[in-house]
Amino acid sequence: MWTDRLTTALFVVVGAINLLPGFVALAPSQITTAYGVSVAGPGSADLTVLLRHRAVLLGLVGIGLLCAAFLTSLRVPALTAGAVSMGTFLLLAYSTPGLNDATMRVARIDIAAFALLAVAAVLVWRKNA
Repeated sequence: MWTDRLTTALFVVVGAINLLPGFVALAPSQITTAYGVSVAGPGSADLTVLLRHRAVLLGLVGIGLLCAAFLTSLRVPALTAGAVSMGTFLLLAYSTPGLNDATMRVARIDIAAFALLAVAAVLVWRKNA
């Protein structure tokens, strides 16, 4: 059925969007490129660890969404984790004035991913109803 293929594709796309920032955990030199913040100088070790940890958590959400693309029993928990992850980031980003362009770019990407996830959620709900 075409809706099953679409649902799988949506999970793959949103999973990849969440997984890609996970590589910052392995390549902290990419933090400045990804988020537009400097991780050099005094106190930067703390920021680096926090951003790398964020990357690991995003990677876990991404892996969960990718697994849910092919294991239907994981779809509801993966949808929940993805929605909470992206939703809280968007809430924080749009309620915090003065964020840099790179962070707002991440927020815009998350809006698109959140919309795709919402479509996937409707498709999963319709199939389970």
